[in-house]
Amino acid sequence: MSFEKFADLVLKVSSTTKTLEKEEALCEYFQHADDEEKIFALALLVGKKIKKPFTSTHMKSWCMEVAQIPEWLFEECYLNVGDLSETIALLLPDQPATQAGTLKEQINFLKSLTELEDEKKKSELTNKWNSLSVQERFVFNKLISGNFRIGVSKQAVVNALARLYSISAASVAHRLSGEWQPENISFDELLFGQHLQADLSKPYPFYLAYPLETSLSELGDPQEWLAEWKWDGIRGQVICRAGELFVWSRGEELITEKFPEFELFKTILPDGTVIDGEIVCYRDGKIFPFHTLQTRIGRKNISKQILNGAPAAFIAYDLLEWQGLDIRHRPMSERRSMLESLFDNFYCAGIFTVNKNCPVFILSPLITFREWNELRTIRAQSRLFQSEGIMLKRLNSPYQVGRKRGDWWKWKIEPLSVDAVLVAAQKGHGRRANLYTDYTFALRDGDELVTFAKAYSGLTDKEFAEVDAFIRKNIVEKFGPVRSVKPELVFEIGFEGIAESKRHKCGFAVRFPRMLRWRKDKTVNDIDTIDNLRTIFNLYGGNNAFQESAGKISVS
Repeated sequence: MSFEKFADLVLKVSSTTKTLEKEEALCEYFQHADDEEKIFALALLVGKKIKKPFTSTHMKSWCMEVAQIPEWLFEECYLNVGDLSETIALLLPDQPATQAGTLKEQINFLKSLTELEDEKKKSELTNKWNSLSVQERFVFNKLISGNFRIGVSKQAVVNALARLYSISAASVAHRLSGEWQPENISFDELLFGQHLQADLSKPYPFYLAYPLETSLSELGDPQEWLAEWKWDGIRGQVICRAGELFVWSRGEELITEKFPEFELFKTILPDGTVIDGEIVCYRDGKIFPFHTLQTRIGRKNISKQILNGAPAAFIAYDLLEWQGLDIRHRPMSERRSMLESLFDNFYCAGIFTVNKNCPVFILSPLITFREWNELRTIRAQSRLFQSEGIMLKRLNSPYQVGRKRGDWWKWKIEPLSVDAVLVAAQKGHGRRANLYTDYTFALRDGDELVTFAKAYSGLTDKEFAEVDAFIRKNIVEKFGPVRSVKPELVFEIGFEGIAESKRHKCGFAVRFPRMLRWRKDKTVNDIDTIDNLRTIFNLYGGNNAFQESAGKISVS
């Protein structure tokens, strides 16, 4: 099985939007591929990363040299293609493709370049490019980029393998999770679970909720549901097995070293315990905004200053493993009761806190309510508790795998919003590479327009085309790929949170900005001001109280 076959698979799955066609292409590949190739292909498809032997800037520079084109032409091509790997593959001179070898050989080749000098790297890479077809170059460049996104989800891979090998999708998802690497395990060992007992760090696939889009009355009797706050942190699992601690994020990243406070769990949790919850920053009964937690993300070393300024806590809301037994099949009410008992026992022992102001282990408070209308009133107060809304979980529900409808729902509050004017734009990527779809928005500060956020989602294809046509006719200046635009189009910009920021001219940074609607009824004279943004920050940007009483909360 050659690298060419894997490149063909990438072409098939990236050329269709139909999930079933993607899964059929995956089944065909895994049915015929060599075992040694399958494990490397699987690793890439589920998000395992290859260490980059050189930067994207190197690739771009060497491509321009080989293709003998100036930088401005490369940039124009990139803007139109929208993908760096594909741009380079198309710009390089056509060469008769030779035997490409296997996928494993391509990966090992990239690893062999890591310690070489730049000139040698360039020579080796150029020779490799010359040996590949255009499609093979594209896939090879994707390997280099470290971001192997090709339009196929991990769930599609799970479903294809489950169908091909007659294994439940839940079992496949669990076996593919964790820290395994293709060099250290065979395809059969991974897929048929032979490694599960040996891998103490193995997390469970996360159960994800769908947004609540139906009326509450359709959910039936309110007493059949558990309600709790939806926290704005990092979803995670705390795992204690054989005296070892492992902390996993929802993105299947092992983040134990990022949170040294959690070492306390090794002394307070029995072996064979796995808890699902949310990592937040917490002190003095208050949950910090998400941007405080961000100060710890991506740092190699967690200093004492960071530990003091952004103390981490784990808000637990589900028990997945107890005394080494997988209890996900048990009903939510039973798992919650076991979690409460676990929390109460150790809370009474007085060993849950590093100090009295910064507890490390917190039980997610339940919201007590009798009728759906009462819960609507409670939900309106979500931001008082630094919450994004409410989670609804059916009391008799098992802990499932992935995003399933029916038993878990997230009922988020409406986003914060301001009306802002579009002042700059640049072209998008992928299928939007020929359209101006990435926008910069500004608010008014006296007589001046001050930028405050960028957004690229929320409009229909028709609206994007309309805005693109306006931009092309109203460009004021060019700054590389960015075009400043006559400030006329007004949009309502929604966002989930707001924080002070010295890096932004407006003084604030907003979280998850997106376009809620195009305000064709408004002009630039009607947009909001920086003072309006400051008012929103004063109301919702500070540290808010987290009220707890034996793990339960009642709001009236």
